Amino acid sequence: MDYSLLPRVDRVAEEAGALLVRAGTPCPRQALVQAARTAVEQLRTAGIPAGADRADLLRRAAEDAAARCLVGARSGLRRVLNATGVVLHTNLGRAPLAPAALRAVGEAAGYCNLELDLEEGRRGGRHARLTALLQALTGAEAALVVNNNAAAVLLALDTLARGGEAVVSRGQLVEIGGGFRIPEVVARGGAVLREVGTTNKTRLADYRRAIRSKTACLLQVHPNNYRITGFTESVPTARLAGLAHDHGLPLICDLGSGCLRPPAVPGAEGEPRIAQVLREGADVLAFSGDKLLGGPQAGILVGKRRYLDRMGENPLFRALRVDKLTLAALEATLALYRDGRAEEIPALAMLNAPEEALRARAGALRDALSGCPARLSLTRRRAPAGGGALPEVFLPAWVVEIRPGDGDAAGLLRRLRTGDPAVLGYIRADRACFDVRTLTEAEAQEAARAIRAALA
Repeated sequence: MDYSLLPRVDRVAEEAGALLVRAGTPCPRQALVQAARTAVEQLRTAGIPAGADRADLLRRAAEDAAARCLVGARSGLRRVLNATGVVLHTNLGRAPLAPAALRAVGEAAGYCNLELDLEEGRRGGRHARLTALLQALTGAEAALVVNNNAAAVLLALDTLARGGEAVVSRGQLVEIGGGFRIPEVVARGGAVLREVGTTNKTRLADYRRAIRSKTACLLQVHPNNYRITGFTESVPTARLAGLAHDHGLPLICDLGSGCLRPPAVPGAEGEPRIAQVLREGADVLAFSGDKLLGGPQAGILVGKRRYLDRMGENPLFRALRVDKLTLAALEATLALYRDGRAEEIPALAMLNAPEEALRARAGALRDALSGCPARLSLTRRRAPAGGGALPEVFLPAWVVEIRPGDGDAAGLLRRLRTGDPAVLGYIRADRACFDVRTLTEAEAQEAARAIRAALA
């Protein structure tokens, strides 16, 4: 093999740079050289094709290097058009923020009064406004915010149950995203897990028998990402709270996906509301900010002041606290609930979208793709809400299904995922599917342009 035909790295970088300039996407010199070095090494490893000359190898290496530079420039967080129909899509960051929340984040990105009382001109608390909003919305005495719901439960256990036992039903030992499990969170919180009942049935008497001198709290975990049905029994929050208070113990409730206002979809009526759980006697309630609440990723703690104050004094709280951008987005989201404008929260708007509107939007997307080299169809299906919320709720979905002329639906979706903007659909049988519930009208038009280009 004649390696003398391989082009020099500097020549490849020069040619790749020229290609990118002509394409209107110039690349820094350092990145060009690195991509050129990788492209030349790829040629060396793969072997020089028979009959190739220096000019041909230079062209191949330059094109490879230019493509690598484009991929590198697009790496990291990028905008994605979600055409899966899954509203709370964990891999896509769950709930998209409302315009008001985006504006609040932009204003807080510079200097802001994070821990400054502007009226008094002295240091203030970063949770003061947030606490006032949560008090008004839930009736809680106090509130804290950390970086996710698992952190909220961890902080509660570390503060209130370290060195003691946390009593929990076997049917509530859930696993959340990323393989994290309630028993592991309890152990990290310094508590000993004491399981009661069975997977499908736990009675109040099971909790009562488990309480002893080492008991530090009762823990109730809402099954926000699964359901056990059939021959089952569980203890309502009010009865469990009564038992805890009779023994001078706190009841900690992990609600998972926080719900201030249930979506108007069949099956969501039974989702417990935050204010309701507090009224039933929960002393500490933990829930997520980025699920049914529709805000940024956060773990929110509400409940009795005497317990929340202790958590706020725990050194772990500082390690888990959120930054000003999360606080700004969360405050703006909660303000929409307070002001009766919850319909402006994208996740709720998508969950509540009328089926007639979805069908019209899907029809417009299909019409925008007419004339493409593909077979198009409009289909009614069902889609999950997603993201560890409403596990038994499936939403009516109107889907544009595409069978490309070359039959390569996977190739079509791959081109769309790597485009700008990226478009995410899914495959069903041999068809690429695009659900419009998770696309705005403007995004559906963008998606149509991207799909036409990918099909071409």
